[in-house]
Amino acid sequence: MQKIETTLPLRLWTVEEYHRIAEVGIFGADERVELLDGKIIWMSAKGTAHTSSVGRTNKLLQNRLGNRAWVAIQDPVKLNERSEPEPDIAVVKVDPLDYADHHPIPPEIYLIIEVADSSLKLDCETKGKAYSKAGISDYWVLDVVSRQVHIFREPSEDGYQSEKILAEDETISPLEFPDLRIQVLEMLPLVSRS
Repeated sequence: MQKIETTLPLRLWTVEEYHRIAEVGIFGADERVELLDGKIIWMSAKGTAHTSSVGRTNKLLQNRLGNRAWVAIQDPVKLNERSEPEPDIAVVKVDPLDYADHHPIPPEIYLIIEVADSSLKLDCETKGKAYSKAGISDYWVLDVVSRQVHIFREPSEDGYQSEKILAEDETISPLEFPDLRIQVLEMLPLVSRS
């Protein structure tokens, strides 16, 4: 019996081609997409819990890091020639031109944080593998539904070798800033006590 190939060959895009597609207006103004492993993927809609967590985490990191790092919110990072995701939060090296001439690349990235309300599997698996292959040493997925954070470290070609899940009452420090102690609860949306 002959085996039938079920996977179709895909035409993968480069970051340069992705930029040209955007420049000619192929994507609508309201379309939220990003390039991951040569594939253009739809970004999840942002719920209120997602927006709240991104805002709280941004403010917390800005206040505590000061001038030690640049905190980028939902801006592109260039992982390689086929991946340019737009993580919810990227803590990157300070650049004298404020990244006016390029998007941050892996050697300039201290920490990536994705906030998941409906995208936990995508963030932990698909994006996690892309960040790991690019050598991002500290990757966090803030799960606003379960009110916990997944901490991914020890990147490899096959994915992160270490994953820890911390509850909202636990504390974490970024690898590059061990003096910065963050309680998970500080990054989560406030809960109504009615």
